[in-house]
Amino acid sequence: MAHQVNGVVALAKGAPVGLVPILVPDPGPGEALIRVKACGVCHTDLHYREGAINDNFPFLLGHEASGTIESVGDGVANVAPGDFVIIAWRAPCGACRSCLRGAPWYCFASRNASQPMTLADGTPLSPALGIGAFAELTLVDAAQAVKVSPQASPEAAGLVGCGIMAGFGAAMNTGNVSRGDSVAVFGCGGVGNAAIAGARLAGAHTIIGVDLDDRKLTWAKEFGATHTINATSIDPVEEIRRLTGGHGVDVAIEAVGNPLTYEQAFYARDHAGTVVLVGVPSPNMKIELPLLEIFGRGGSLKSSWYGDCLPSRDFPMLIDLHLQGRLDLQRFVSETIGIGDVEEAFHKMERGEVLRSVVVF
Repeated sequence: MAHQVNGVVALAKGAPVGLVPILVPDPGPGEALIRVKACGVCHTDLHYREGAINDNFPFLLGHEASGTIESVGDGVANVAPGDFVIIAWRAPCGACRSCLRGAPWYCFASRNASQPMTLADGTPLSPALGIGAFAELTLVDAAQAVKVSPQASPEAAGLVGCGIMAGFGAAMNTGNVSRGDSVAVFGCGGVGNAAIAGARLAGAHTIIGVDLDDRKLTWAKEFGATHTINATSIDPVEEIRRLTGGHGVDVAIEAVGNPLTYEQAFYARDHAGTVVLVGVPSPNMKIELPLLEIFGRGGSLKSSWYGDCLPSRDFPMLIDLHLQGRLDLQRFVSETIGIGDVEEAFHKMERGEVLRSVVVF
């Protein structure tokens, strides 16, 4: 039986999103039907609306979500009806060449629901990142549903499903930030500030937030930045070197996805330091660096996919850190909104007014 609910759908490239009736099927084998409790408004959803991901319209948007299991299909053992879960957009298959070599965070066959959700007329929807959680119900592969403590608020927990995990993991997993390290984070939105929080928990001694907006730099200090730089008035590379004894940082994290800030991150790191790209660039962006500089500086240039996380391991850990008072997830929630307010939330996000607007059901 299909359930008719309302969902936020992008019908055409660049067009405002709308709230329309959609059909969500009961779960088949290996699938889970989730009653969504909260879902963050992420830049990736805006990328889908703008056609920057692909052209598989119409898109059912929303992917940074938490909820409760409504029902499960045959063969599902990891979750049961009533469980409180965070939805992951990567669910390692356990059988591809990456999983078999012990790196499931790079899984090349990540699982999603087999059955499509559709518009009321039967038109298949493309769920954002295989989730589609701007709806009262959504259907996912059961492996995408990660059980966590229900003591966390739904709006805070849901953000772990994308932006917080991406930034936190960029510092902890990809960048391997450790005690006494120096770190610079370029871009102090939701992902960048999660990277700052992760670097602080890892024991970094110096954490430098770089942005163009003083409001975001204030947020960066709240999450643990020891220094901030407004790049509209100060050369960030020169200032980072000044703050690190002329050397540069051990780990530079680029959380914008822009060639200019990536180049700044590259030159702001110490010799043999690490650059981590976690910001998502658009398809037409390119970067040009002298090959001799890449060779001569040594170290590592890394891309961070979803914070190189293993959701089944890392989501519960972040929730536990939050409940212990060591990671303030609630601070990322700028406002809670209704499901009909997503288009306006996109505009607030573009204006830099919020870390996260979160739809609550």
